[in-house]
Parts: sequence; C-alpha cells; structure tokens
Amino acid sequence: MMNIISHTATVPISALFQTLGVAPRLEILLAIGAGEACVCHLEAALGYRQAFISQHLMALREANLLETRREGRFVYYRLADRRILDVLAQAGALLGQAVAVQFSPVAACECPNCATTKVARLCPDPLIGEQERVA
Repeated sequence: MMNIISHTATVPISALFQTLGVAPRLEILLAIGAGEACVCHLEAALGYRQAFISQHLMALREANLLETRREGRFVYYRLADRRILDVLAQAGALLGQAVAVQFSPVAACECPNCATTKVARLCPDPLIGEQERVA
C-alpha cells in the first residue's frame, strides 16, 4: 500500500519551515521560550536592532507562531503553541546541537519582566529587606 501525502498537507508544513529557516527567527523563538518577552528585551538579549527584530516578529506573528499582549507601553510576545520548542529541540538533536530555551533577565532591558526578576534576585525575601530597613 502506498502512503500518499496530499498537497494540502505539505504546503502549510513547507510554509512553517520556510518561516523557521531564518536564523534570527529561531533565536527570537528560543529567547522567548516558555515565557514572554518584549522587543526591548529581545534587542538587549540578542544584540539586534529594534527594527530588525520587529520585522522578524511580524513574520512570526503572520505565521501564527506568536501571540501578543499589551501592558502599558510594552507589547509582550509569547509562543502561540509551545510545541514549537519541541520541534526546535528535535531539529537540534538531529544535527547534534543542544538547543537551550530559557528566559534570562537582561541588565540593559527596562521591561517590567526583567525589572521584577532583577529585584527578586537582589532581595529574594521582601520581608528581610523590610526588617533590615526597620532595624
């Protein structure tokens, strides 16, 4: 029996891999990881200019790989389906490359996500900070 794959099934898969075939887009997806990130975070973390990142974010959104939410002046991007990280990890494994996915606060980023994480690292227990100020 012959396994026949229809053209309607291969075209969207091809489009997905075409979108993923640009290295900075993979870097963006991995930088976002299982969390969310704003453009300023991606700019600081990846070292690309804002306009360059925005163009790639637009392509990833048009491919339905990213979703957004606005909070004040920040627009946060998150993966529409986290299974894309599994696809990237499998591709890396196929090539013998480790694929690291992890949100890391960036000193140069002023977004609330990075600021909150930085403050938590400086003073993990807010009550300790209060006790020290009172004493």
